[in-house]
Amino acid sequence: MKKALITGVTGQDGLYLAKFLLEKKYQVIGTVRSYRCLNKDNFAYLGIEDKVIIENLDLLDMSNVIKIIQKYKPDEIYNLAAQSSVGLSYSQPIGTISFNTLSVCNLLESIRLIDPTIRLYQASSSEMYGRTSELPIKIGTPMHPISPYGISKMAAYFMITTYRESYGMYAVNGVMFNHESFLRSENFFIKKVIKDAIAIKNKKLPYLKIGNLNVKRDFGYTPKYIEAMWRMLQLETPDDFIICSGKPILLKDIVEYIFDKLQIDKKLIVEDKSLFRPNEIEEIYGDSSKARDKLGWEYNLSFFDVLDLLIEEEIRAIEKKEEFNR
Repeated sequence: MKKALITGVTGQDGLYLAKFLLEKKYQVIGTVRSYRCLNKDNFAYLGIEDKVIIENLDLLDMSNVIKIIQKYKPDEIYNLAAQSSVGLSYSQPIGTISFNTLSVCNLLESIRLIDPTIRLYQASSSEMYGRTSELPIKIGTPMHPISPYGISKMAAYFMITTYRESYGMYAVNGVMFNHESFLRSENFFIKKVIKDAIAIKNKKLPYLKIGNLNVKRDFGYTPKYIEAMWRMLQLETPDDFIICSGKPILLKDIVEYIFDKLQIDKKLIVEDKSLFRPNEIEEIYGDSSKARDKLGWEYNLSFFDVLDLLIEEEIRAIEKKEEFNR
């Protein structure tokens, strides 16, 4: 039985990845910063609440990282833990850069010292490329991050390639473009818009207050994207990949689609300039042909079809909660 260690297991990627690996008969160990913050509701939602071993892990403490690796001797490590909010990184730049870089250094150095045959997946981000004139983005596209989050992910990316090239370690970057699911945290754009729109529909919120909608992003579906993570660690030779839909969508079109789907007056969409970021990427989308050719990973979902799934899932969850509270 293979063993996989997933840091940041309580995030949407960690949860869907844990379920995916369990179905492939892995033993799965998931780490959290603190048991006190552990909520098993999302594990239960996927039917894996009693199947994942949960451990406390402070990724900023290398001795703690070494202890966990020595205890479980994983074959694969998926590093999904990060301060992952671009918006929050502007108000917490030092914490974002410190955690997102030092945590990766500690994992790499621990693996190098304990067992260099362990395979490491690093969750990289399209935000590393920032404002670029070269679209679609490929792995070799020059990076120009414009947020503290993007800078932190770029530093971690090059730490992965440095250890791979210096020590022959199997360490890879999966450059994930935006991907969404029902289990997405509520501070992220798609989840917020869907939840607030349903609240407006149910007369529990007067309007949707939102930031800049005149930007384009490349969105996909999380359960499909985590398959690519696993495929990256099954290759004979480690390599980095772009994982994306390849199709940019205007945020305004997404919001209006959700409002039309729920039959809500679009006059209730209010752009609030106080919610705009200090610096914004106007358009970004990627090229996943390398992942198709080398990983055999295919993605052909329309994001509007994904939105239909997410809206239906959110409505069912709200109805179930209301029924439980009666």
